[in-house]
Amino acid sequence: MHPFRPFFLLLILFVFLSMKSDKQAYKVYNTKGHKADYDDILDAAKKSDIIFFGELHNNPICHWLQLELTKDLYAEKGDKLVLGAEMLEADNQLLVNEYLSKLIRKKDFESEAKLWPNYKTDYAPLVDFAREKGIKFIATNIPRRFAALVNQKGFEGLDSINAFERGLIASLPIKYLDTLECYKSIVKNAGEGMPVHLSQNLGKAQAIKDATMAQNIMKNGVFNEKTFLHFNGSYHSDNYQGTVWYVKQAIRKTSFDLKILTITCLEQGNIDTLSQNDAKKADFLIVIPSSMTKTQ
Repeated sequence: MHPFRPFFLLLILFVFLSMKSDKQAYKVYNTKGHKADYDDILDAAKKSDIIFFGELHNNPICHWLQLELTKDLYAEKGDKLVLGAEMLEADNQLLVNEYLSKLIRKKDFESEAKLWPNYKTDYAPLVDFAREKGIKFIATNIPRRFAALVNQKGFEGLDSINAFERGLIASLPIKYLDTLECYKSIVKNAGEGMPVHLSQNLGKAQAIKDATMAQNIMKNGVFNEKTFLHFNGSYHSDNYQGTVWYVKQAIRKTSFDLKILTITCLEQGNIDTLSQNDAKKADFLIVIPSSMTKTQ
């Protein structure tokens, strides 16, 4: 035996055991439940027209990977990449544009815009990247007051808003299927004792958000030959429902042959396995330990 061979065998064994004992921050699976990796997500994203990155709002791994995917897609697409997010509302688009164009200061934007509590840690890096590179960032969500109006009065409540305000929401009437699991489950899980008409409106309030986000994605992406990367809570894109469903309805009305990619995030105690039921939620699944620290 070569005198150095035992040494190399021990070295390989040491490296293997070291890798095996590492605590991994996440694992990636595809929709068949097979193991994948970040490069698989990136390769698929490069070939897609609309990418939905479904996040867990307070999970730092989700937000880090969102930023990494944004940087890598930009390296491929340049100014053909458009970003958009549920976390910014359509009536703040003017402020977003002013900030992106460097017309206003960061502190002025952050003090005047309606921002989530974890904006500075989780979403500012995405908006600031768009500002640095000169690409669009679309505030896709409905102003929350209109979603609240639907929650109180149903879609009929929107009849009272003026023409300018209607420009901030999806074109009415919207198609609404209360049989979609994403809406059926939210109605079913409504708190006990809630009046029936209010519990039924919960699904409609979510639907008007989804329809508005879908319309803003279509308007600012595909018609301008752009690749649209959208950040949203996983609820809005899991199982190809929610916003994804409305985007698909819009695509059917066009002559475009568009490729949609969905990514979702899950937290589990054991990230080494994935149930077949969960695997069906998206094209790629990022599974993160449930012990991961939170951002808010």
